[in-house]
Parts: sequence; C-alpha cells; structure tokens
Amino acid sequence: MPKAIHAYEVLRRPIVTEKSTMLSAQSKYVFEVAIKATKPQIAAAVEFAFPDVHVQTVNTLKVRGKQKRMGKTTGRQASWKKAIVTLQAGEQIQVFEGV
Repeated sequence: MPKAIHAYEVLRRPIVTEKSTMLSAQSKYVFEVAIKATKPQIAAAVEFAFPDVHVQTVNTLKVRGKQKRMGKTTGRQASWKKAIVTLQAGEQIQVFEGV
C-alpha cells in the first residue's frame, strides 16, 4: 500500500494548453501530479480540492524530462506525471472556465 499523501501535495498545478482546454469541453481536466500519486489518490485530491465535482475516471502518464544544452554542458529536465481527470457528465471545474 502506498504512503498517504495530503491532497494538496498530490495536485501540483493545472496544465493549461490548447489541447487541454479542448478536453475541458468533454469534462476532462489535466493536472500535473506527484510522481508517487496513485489514481485513487488523484481522484480523492480532485474531489477534496473541488467539492462540487465527482470523478469518473483518472488516466495517468509519465512525461520524461527533455535533454537540454547550455553551450557545452548538457542536462536533463525533471520527469513529471500528468493526470487526465474525467468528471461525471454535466460537471465542470469553474477555475478553468474562461481561460
């Protein structure tokens, strides 16, 4: 069983891109989440942070950090985890509206 993480530590930030705003029309919202967070923890965190919504499904994927150069020096950006949260039909998160 994974270690318990507080809801505010699970959700890092919302991802606001052109593709994610098009998904919001289908009641799907995209968040950057903690690497160790599980799908039930992500669903609980969204329902805790936005009390008037109910999560239907959670899809997750790991985004690998890109290789970057600064002159001769090479480095790698940090890897992170993305969650696409689908809400029940007709529900929406007001924070994302009008962005």
